[in-house]
Order: sequence, then structure tokens, then C-alpha cells
Amino acid sequence: MLEKLQIEIDSCLTKCCFSSIMKPKLVSVLGALLVAVVMNSCAPQGGVPNIPSSNFSPSETVTGGLRSGDQAVNRNNIDAILNNPERPGLATGWGEERKSELTYVSFTRASSKPAGTDVIFYNNPEGIDAMTSSKSKVGPIQTAAGSMVEWGIKGGSGYLPSYKEYGYGRRLVAGKKGSTYSIVVKNRCKSALEIVASVDGLDTEDGKTASFSKRGYIIDPGESVEIKGFRTSYNKVAAFEFSGVSNSYANLKYGDTRNVGVIGIAVFIRKGVNPWTWGSDEISRRKGASAFAEAP
Repeated sequence: MLEKLQIEIDSCLTKCCFSSIMKPKLVSVLGALLVAVVMNSCAPQGGVPNIPSSNFSPSETVTGGLRSGDQAVNRNNIDAILNNPERPGLATGWGEERKSELTYVSFTRASSKPAGTDVIFYNNPEGIDAMTSSKSKVGPIQTAAGSMVEWGIKGGSGYLPSYKEYGYGRRLVAGKKGSTYSIVVKNRCKSALEIVASVDGLDTEDGKTASFSKRGYIIDPGESVEIKGFRTSYNKVAAFEFSGVSNSYANLKYGDTRNVGVIGIAVFIRKGVNPWTWGSDEISRRKGASAFAEAP
């Protein structure tokens, strides 16, 4: 393994067009990374438990799986650092682990397609100004999927400043490098909903490319879920933390930064259930509502 890694490092040094002054620094950095790889390979394997997928049926789970990788120093990290120069603005990095218990419940989707989707863009204040020609400050909570849910982005001391762009109607939130955030979603229906969430184009449950086929969080009627980070095990997540683009999880894990700066949700309804079934009293009251009711 060491010989193979040394060959890869030597090849990387050969391809890099640095001056003779910069080479000693690069050798020093790569040497440190090599030591980290050796120490990691000799350490006991921890982190995500190896749980057979056959134990759970996809239609009966809150989430379809665990994150497949970790942040150990590897060749992908080296390539990401060398090949992706710093882009301005914010992305999402790998924060400290936090407790987040996971419970499995039965939920069968009415359709493979979501009932609705929504996105919120994020950046630092300077980046938001550059992204928008004209904007207005709005409340931090917005509705989605035909008002079945409401959601927003929460920081350490409350919801983040939120804006709406004139013309395009995009929603944006302003963050600060080094601070953490979470995604808060509330179910406004009378039946349970499933929420699949993504950050920087990556699914929050397994850290891989986001897709409607992934499983998500089940939210009971009137209840809320706070998604605090990328899941690392059944009871822990790595906090969402605003970072520079080159230090983002998307870059360090995959070397791909094309989707940084966007948070998304997809909403699924339960098969055989009308989420807006409020009961006969509510229906009759709505039917009897008057547009020009006289004062009592």
C-alpha cells in the first residue's frame, strides 16, 4: 500500500508545474498526508457500523442507509486540494459530531415522484449581493409543496437572515464561515409526510448524490424535524458547518463543487392518504366562509 501511495505521490509531483522554491513545501505537505494515511490504516476501524442492508426494507425505513465514507485523508482529498483553487463564497463543510437519534417507521409513498420540491440558496452577505441585482429581506420561514410544509435554515442563535430576489423569486440565506446551521421542516398536514433533504447536491442521509429515490425523514402531522448534519451513524451526525468551497465536504470527498450553495427538500405523501383531510367540521366551515362577512 505504501509503495503504491508513494508512486502516486511521485507521479503527482511530476505532473505539478511548481517552481523549485515551492516543491519542498509540497513535499512537506504530502509527506504529512502520507503519515496520516499510514496511521489511519493501522488504527482500529470505527465510525459507521457495518450493518447489513438486508435487515431493513427500504419502504419501512426513515432513512435508506448510512453515509458510505468518512473524512480520512486519502488520494481524493489530495486531488481535491491540488485541483480545485479557492472559489469565493460559502459551501458546507464537515462539522463536529452531534447526537441525533434515528427511529424506523413504516411509510409507503403514494408515488415515486415527490408531491413538491423547494430550494434555498445560501452564501455570505457579499456573495448574496453579487448574486442578486435586487432583493428584499423576508421572514425566515417559507411554505413548500402546496403549503403542506414550511421550512427554513436555522443558525446557532435563531434563523438566518433571509432574502427574496426580485424577478427570479429565489430565496437566499446569509451565513458566516465557521458557523453551523440546521434545516427545520414542519408538517402542516393531517397525515405523515416524508422529507428527503440535500445540501450542496448531496443527500443528507448517506452523503452521496441526492436523488428522489433516497429515503428521508418521516414527520408526523403538526410536528417538525431539525436536520443538523450529514448522518454518520444511527445516533450521530456531522454538523453542517459553513466553510470555504475548497474545504467543503463535496470537494474533499468527491472533488466536485458545481452544486455548492444550495439546500433542497423533496416532499412525499403516504400512499392511500389524503394529507389535507381535515374532517367534516373543517370542510363545512370552509365551504361556509364569506368573502365580505359583516362585522358581528
